[in-house]
Amino acid sequence: MKLSDFDYTLPKELIAQYPLKERDTARLLVLNRLKGTIEHRAFKDIIEYFNKDDLLVLNDTKVLPSRFIGSRPTGGRVEILLLNQKSGPTFEALIKPNRVKLKERIIFNGGKIYCEVTAKGEVTFNTGDLEAIYGRGVMPLPPYIKRAPVDSDSVDYQTVYAKEEGAIASPTAGLHFTKKLIKEIQASGINIVYVTLHVSYATFRPLKCDNISKHKMEKENFKISAETLSLINQARAEKARIFAVGTTSCRVLETYAAGIKEGHTDLFIYPGYKFKMVDCLVTNFHLPRTTLFMLVCGFAGRELIKKAYQEAIDQEYRFYSYGDAMLIL
Repeated sequence: MKLSDFDYTLPKELIAQYPLKERDTARLLVLNRLKGTIEHRAFKDIIEYFNKDDLLVLNDTKVLPSRFIGSRPTGGRVEILLLNQKSGPTFEALIKPNRVKLKERIIFNGGKIYCEVTAKGEVTFNTGDLEAIYGRGVMPLPPYIKRAPVDSDSVDYQTVYAKEEGAIASPTAGLHFTKKLIKEIQASGINIVYVTLHVSYATFRPLKCDNISKHKMEKENFKISAETLSLINQARAEKARIFAVGTTSCRVLETYAAGIKEGHTDLFIYPGYKFKMVDCLVTNFHLPRTTLFMLVCGFAGRELIKKAYQEAIDQEYRFYSYGDAMLIL
């Protein structure tokens, strides 16, 4: 399959720039794979699609304020996105503009905290105090959100159940859940469990291979607790449905189906993949030509997904991280 097979045209005005005030009032497009039907609901209505003893799997990763705006000694603006902590105060990073020189100092908020470019794609801070470092950062909103982060993004761009720090992007399908909705789902007899996958920059990195089978996913850290494993195995034994919330939870579950319980996953899912663990998928609308879009095409079929996306465009759904959601049954 070619990269161009996963293209579609989206009007720019449908790219959500801000979240809704109430998370669960987002729209929900319900796609039934067997019937090929589409329904339009509110996200809070998702509870109507569960059966007793279904298992809902959420990714509890927590986004770090890993975007930094600093200045060069000349006064020029520098933007840094911390990707991975290498050791101590040294991080792998994306640096813009890329003309910043080695050993050049970048100052944040008055100069008490600063870093130096110590190698290509690497910065080292003058302190190893992570709280002090991240205290100078802001939420790393995706590049298609064409505005600066505001204070409310520190809450809005986290799921209400975020717990394990380590992501540089939110598992956005989970942004629609409220604590109240989660309690209602549990009260209806649905089991809810948590896995952790720390979303990395791989989420936004473009594919460069025209033949998508040649693409190599970057490794992302994940783990599944013993309690979650037990409930997953119980659900499979009892033939209960497993709902994955987001492509991240889906990839964790399918990685576990291959016999890996924790560590790293570089699983690339695209049409032709045989799903072994996930029965239903809750997901946002994804960018064209991305591994995320390819995963949902693999789950429901490329033509059916393209039909659903066109329906969402025609109905003026809100797209991407702060946008509306889809439930694929």
